Amino acid sequence: MIIFGTSVYLYQLAILMLTCRHCGNPAAHTVRKQVTKFTLFFIPLFPVSTRYTTQCTFCGMEQEVPKDWAEQAEAQAQAAEVPAAEAYGQWQRPGA
Repeated sequence: MIIFGTSVYLYQLAILMLTCRHCGNPAAHTVRKQVTKFTLFFIPLFPVSTRYTTQCTFCGMEQEVPKDWAEQAEAQAQAAEVPAAEAYGQWQRPGA
């Protein structure tokens, strides 16, 4: 007996502040990568399909976005996340 199927894996790439197309509210949007992988005996072997989506945290509206847009958003989020002073581990005492 051979057991096979697919599994879906979600990866959060970035969180951006955008104006939602559906509700019109400025809200955080999560940029996600959804990978469907072929599994054999519950072991993921290779990706079958990949989708990139963004979801509004205010209304829940989800829409598909191009791969290059999602990768660019991920790069911008990573560049803005760690300031230069924190990258070297500089610590400041509270109240100093």
